[in-house]
Amino acid sequence: MEYSKLGSTDMLISRISFGCMSLNPEATDNEYLLHQAIDAGINFFDTADLYNKGGNEVLVGKALKERREDVYLATKVGNQWRSDGIGWDWNSTKAYIIHAVEKSLARLSTDRIDLYQLHGGTMEDAIDETIEAFELLKAQGKIRYYGISSIRPNVIRRWVEKSNLSSVMMQYSLLDQRPAEACLPLLQKQGIGVLTRGGLAQGLLAGKHEKPYLNRSEEDVRKAVEALTAFSSDERSKGSLALQGGTANPLSSDERSKGSLALQYVLHHPAVTSAVVGLRTIGQLHDILASAGHLSGPAYQQLAAAVPPNFYQEHR
Repeated sequence: MEYSKLGSTDMLISRISFGCMSLNPEATDNEYLLHQAIDAGINFFDTADLYNKGGNEVLVGKALKERREDVYLATKVGNQWRSDGIGWDWNSTKAYIIHAVEKSLARLSTDRIDLYQLHGGTMEDAIDETIEAFELLKAQGKIRYYGISSIRPNVIRRWVEKSNLSSVMMQYSLLDQRPAEACLPLLQKQGIGVLTRGGLAQGLLAGKHEKPYLNRSEEDVRKAVEALTAFSSDERSKGSLALQGGTANPLSSDERSKGSLALQYVLHHPAVTSAVVGLRTIGQLHDILASAGHLSGPAYQQLAAAVPPNFYQEHR
């Protein structure tokens, strides 16, 4: 596993990170899965207080409690569940964040959160108040660093201008190249870490049945998959994407190679620190570990050209 420093922090995080939202709360092997991920070199685990009404934090905290010093824990705040448990409301106020962090710390069974992220953000937020909350929590030692999870360029630029954020999490993939035009150059220039999600485009780039995605037509999706298939066939013939050992519930070699290349595409961009990938099974973990390879510059450009570039239409 390779590691990169997250922005200006002192955290060297794995290039593949574990997105804990996908964990099945009913599964009996979650702790084993998380520990296997650590043993494989993954050291960054991302959750949120929103997931399963805090239950995901509890699951992750319990599973990682004995290995807390081996990992970095990231969680998110800003979406407040309603008292009736049906739906949630946006709340980025200082008072709420200071209240919510105590709940997250308890659920995660830890005394500090390595990366505390605002789970969204709007131009209407009282951003100075939100930043004040994060800076206070840093001073108190309850969080080490803070960032935001957002796909809105105008919100991201505002945070870059006004705060000392360490990272931005955003959706980025071969089918969603919007950040490359609107956000990645800025974040790279400012030395702010980028965590990506959605690198497999809901599984469309790893073998799921083709369908429209975002503002992409089914034809665009097909072209992207065909490009990955062509590359994966070539790489497979060279043996460069071979896995070590067996897998449980494995994808086919075609699907595994396509998914690996899709993540290598994401990781190729110099602004990207780590790709956060949702995992539910040991088989998926082993398949994703094949993403540790590298794309050449020409290969990256050829894949990028397989589909027309897309751009943010709103929140620019």
